[in-house]
Amino acid sequence: MPLGLGRRKKAPPLVENEEAEPIRSGLGGVGLAHGSPTGRIEGFTNVKELYSKIAEAFKISPLEVMFCTLNTHKVDMDKLLGGQIGLEDFIFAHTKGQRKEVEVFKSEEALGLTITDNGAGYAFIKRIKEGSVIDRIQVINIGDMIESINGQSLIGCRHYEVAKMLKDLPKGRTFTMKLTEPRKAFGKWTQSTLWLFGCVLLGSITFESLF
Repeated sequence: MPLGLGRRKKAPPLVENEEAEPIRSGLGGVGLAHGSPTGRIEGFTNVKELYSKIAEAFKISPLEVMFCTLNTHKVDMDKLLGGQIGLEDFIFAHTKGQRKEVEVFKSEEALGLTITDNGAGYAFIKRIKEGSVIDRIQVINIGDMIESINGQSLIGCRHYEVAKMLKDLPKGRTFTMKLTEPRKAFGKWTQSTLWLFGCVLLGSITFESLF
């Protein structure tokens, strides 16, 4: 290779997308993030099966599960279920809470959102950029699931499809979003409860879009 020349770096993609790897069937502790008895689940190999097992354990519909976090009942996007899951990890399932409808004036091209999805049909807000259009709307929060935009349902859409729809909305116009927030905790999880069960599954379920 001639001196002074090197491989040109590829520009980063406009939308980040890391596809899911299978989750190994495991046995582990689980609870509902808003408060519940602890349970134990086993025999799942992907996200939808995991949600079905959680729903079966707590006698709810699988459609009620929005996302899961590891070792915290809080809406902590750094603790989303993904990557390697250790023997002592505990799964907290976040279920649907209050629904809300919000009008947003798109004063800038970028709204300041990072959108992710759960791999089972729900896209939700992972991060909000400080000082952005969305950051100035206090009723929109991290963890909110985006149900629809201007009346068009987004149930079943991937994060990049939702990001494209938001990107394509014209600047200088108002649009409407229907959101569902995670159900808020009514009790307090204790450390002894958190480590009551272990978990022996491995996998990665990270999906994300920047907009």
